[in-house]
Amino acid sequence: MFCPKCKRLMRPDKAAGVWKCASCGTKVPLAKGREVGRSAPTGREMAVVEEKTATLPTAQEECPKCGNPEAYWVLRQTRGADEPETRIFECTKCGHKWREYQ
Repeated sequence: MFCPKCKRLMRPDKAAGVWKCASCGTKVPLAKGREVGRSAPTGREMAVVEEKTATLPTAQEECPKCGNPEAYWVLRQTRGADEPETRIFECTKCGHKWREYQ
């Protein structure tokens, strides 16, 4: 959320239940349910959605936990630069994660 006074980024203070501007000290109550912020240029409301897996690629890999035939995957360099990367899978159904070392 952006500060209505100075237009800088505000941080949530969950203990106090407010958004707080570190620059000018303005406080705005946290929205109930989903967090809603205001965009600086237009002043219109926008919803903050945390859907991490909606844009990840999928593969036909069977989940070892539930047997679902599809999983999201990402590549990470978990070891040295001269070693191959690790493919990390996440089941699209149950969310179970497992690794495949190449």
